[in-house]
Amino acid sequence: MKELESLLYKYLDRTLVQLVISNPRTQAEAVKISLRPVLLKEKLIFQASVQQEKKVFHYNFKQQEVVEAVMKWMLMYRQLEIFSEIGQATVLVSKKGKIKIKEKKSTGCVKNGDLSHNKKKKYILDPQQKIPFLMDLGVQTKEGKISHAKYDKFRQINRFLEFIEDILPKLPREREVTIIDFGCGKSYLTFAMYHYLKELKGYQVHMIGLDLKEDVIEHCRELAQKYGYQGLDFYVGDIAGYEGVGQVDMVVSLHACDTATDYALDKAIRWGAKVILSVPCCQHELNAQIRNELLAPILQYGLVKERMAALFTDALRAQILESKGYQVQIMEFIDMEHTPKNILIRAVKNGKAKKSDEWRKVIDFLHVMPTLAALQDGKDDRQDAKRFD
Repeated sequence: MKELESLLYKYLDRTLVQLVISNPRTQAEAVKISLRPVLLKEKLIFQASVQQEKKVFHYNFKQQEVVEAVMKWMLMYRQLEIFSEIGQATVLVSKKGKIKIKEKKSTGCVKNGDLSHNKKKKYILDPQQKIPFLMDLGVQTKEGKISHAKYDKFRQINRFLEFIEDILPKLPREREVTIIDFGCGKSYLTFAMYHYLKELKGYQVHMIGLDLKEDVIEHCRELAQKYGYQGLDFYVGDIAGYEGVGQVDMVVSLHACDTATDYALDKAIRWGAKVILSVPCCQHELNAQIRNELLAPILQYGLVKERMAALFTDALRAQILESKGYQVQIMEFIDMEHTPKNILIRAVKNGKAKKSDEWRKVIDFLHVMPTLAALQDGKDDRQDAKRFD
């Protein structure tokens, strides 16, 4: 352990960006421990965040205490990663306690930035600025402060706008951008997209929100009219039957239930949408279909089968999108503690269709037929997947 102790003394100072301890030896231990330097009353301390189940506990250590604390933790964990301005290091501990250390010199790209204890996160939407739709939707108070009960929603909105910020170069500047939000619901994100693209970025936009709930759509129409949002329309309708436009630049589908996501993706592909943002939920279809003798011992556990089927569903959706000329990323939308529906599929049209058909072998292996595959092959005539949660 002397080698580990020397490593910690080398990195645990003001140049540290983050230290992460993971891979606990027993389930009784915290899932992850992260450590960062902060300045508290002009004194350097190290703040540890211990993530246990759905809670995070914080502890502060003085500089002379932190090495001893980390040494004790590493008796219960198998992995430690250090990110510092002077370099990076990975520590692996075997079952027998043998330590393996890998170090890499700094490239100059890693900075620890502001060490203040209460440093503020920069959001795309300024939390100090009054935004009418946020106030009407209860995210902001009348004084323009973010409601404590709605702060997770505020973070979710900003996180979603970050995904859009990344793909802005793909949206045309020279003409009106058409965007459809399937299953818009109360339209927190629909209004946020409009505000961001039109008010903050100056894009010409025609945005359409679609949902099955008439009262919700009527309320959204009233709000859009109240704000004077020209080019923001709301309609009652389902995914499979919508034919209101001939060309769409971006398709958004958030929490479309089960195969409703597949109908939204199918529409987006047929429109040749440049960008697709989809957060699926309730992926029940493959769970009912999946059958495989090799995996049978694993699939006998209902919860395991359910989660595996959900992941297979989204991975196959991504593969089908790639076969249609999209570059696809499967990303974490927001922290798992806020919602279990935290996978976002982001697809950007690049015109380079993936030639490999290996994903069809996976379908055969699992004995399943995803709705998106059937729709794209022209073999699906079902109209039972139009629900939103």
